[in-house]
Amino acid sequence: MNDFVAMTALDLLQGYRDKSFSPVEVTEALLKQIERCNSTVNAYNLIDRETTLEFARASEQRYQSGDTYGQLDGVPVAIKDVFLTPMWPTLKGSKTIDPKSTINKSAPAVAALERNGYVPLGKTTTPEFGWKGVTDNPIDGVTRNPWNPDKTAGGSSGGSAAAVPLGMGPLALGTDAGGSIRIPAGFCGHVGLKPSFGEVPHWPASPFGTLAHAGPMTWTVADCALMMNVLSEADDRDTNAIPRRNIDYLAAIRGEPGDLLKGLKIAFSATLGYVQVDREVEETVRKAAHVLQSLGAEIVEVAPGFDDPLAPFGHLFYGGAANALRDLNKRQRAQMDPQLVAVSEKAAQLSMLDYLGAVNERAALCERMVAFHRKYDLLLTPTLPITAFKAGREVPEDWPSTRWPSWTPFTYPFNLTGQPALSVPCGFSSDGLPIGLQIVGRKFDDATVLRAGQAYQLAAPLTDKRPELFYENAAEGAQA
Repeated sequence: MNDFVAMTALDLLQGYRDKSFSPVEVTEALLKQIERCNSTVNAYNLIDRETTLEFARASEQRYQSGDTYGQLDGVPVAIKDVFLTPMWPTLKGSKTIDPKSTINKSAPAVAALERNGYVPLGKTTTPEFGWKGVTDNPIDGVTRNPWNPDKTAGGSSGGSAAAVPLGMGPLALGTDAGGSIRIPAGFCGHVGLKPSFGEVPHWPASPFGTLAHAGPMTWTVADCALMMNVLSEADDRDTNAIPRRNIDYLAAIRGEPGDLLKGLKIAFSATLGYVQVDREVEETVRKAAHVLQSLGAEIVEVAPGFDDPLAPFGHLFYGGAANALRDLNKRQRAQMDPQLVAVSEKAAQLSMLDYLGAVNERAALCERMVAFHRKYDLLLTPTLPITAFKAGREVPEDWPSTRWPSWTPFTYPFNLTGQPALSVPCGFSSDGLPIGLQIVGRKFDDATVLRAGQAYQLAAPLTDKRPELFYENAAEGAQA
């Protein structure tokens, strides 16, 4: 059982094909791991053991009959509670949603997973409507960091992020409108990809509009590539989805690290020219850049040359929050996260010209990054300028700002541009908290981003190191 909870999706698929073990055995082990760990971190807000095992049994029968289908048959997946699932309600952390209204519907990502034989493990926690970079909501409470439960897991995909390092699921779904995959991946020490906008179909349309992306959260870059093969399948319900390119992301990352990086010219910026970064974070990320350089990549230390786009991002993002609440009455708002209500009511006062001004600034940033990437294939930055802070807070203690984007300046610029951005673990602080390296690529060049991430992870793997809670609970399970 201990082996099962530590296995990657690729490991599991190989074992199923070899008949070394079955989807039911694996799923039962993961459900036991969830039972042991979840009360500490609050990663899952919905577990339905019997339904999950029904999916596992169906997959096991397909393997026995030689009639498997898709690329993930029998692989368990955690699903952020913003994705519609036909068998379970989708509440988005809000008391304002009628659970019955969400049943019998599948989001494109969930439908793609269904077509590929996945086993759904449950729904994972999110802040209300996914509105902030930490995870707590009026229904489920606070989600905590697997490496130190006193610290935040980040957000808004904090439940998915907390699940992966603890072996409560090898794969997880997340969304990212300002960093909501990469922030918790950085704080929780695993891989998270915000794909190019439109590469992964997403429906219903997010209230945050074209800032919002759906993507994979995994323990390894290879599993991330595998999951992208599935999530990028066509779904015509997303009117913003780009034409399907049918890229085999897993094939794109095969090879030795040096071969994967061959010919790449990579920019490195520890600060983007304006960010104050924790000393340990900067030192760790610099070492990661040196690893890529030692593998043969050309590394140039240079900032991309744009000013902090916090103001236009704020107008567009919080305008999206106001959009999410536009039809809710006073009684409903009284049941909600009061800070979400506050930012949405403030954003509702923006004029049309304020909003269109932000659109103009966004367009200028996009043009700036297109020009930058004519010279550089990739951009390396820290994922975050700090490590995880106290759980239950929107910002660190004694922080100069009251709102979450102030401490995640490396993530939201690339929601504005729609570029692919990957967070890969690159080390730990002196107090044992994860540090992430962000790899940003040209729009629609997700494959090169994953290639660089794979090269780094092959050369400097941290995948054998799990949180102490993982080992404690695995030991308890072995004794049981």
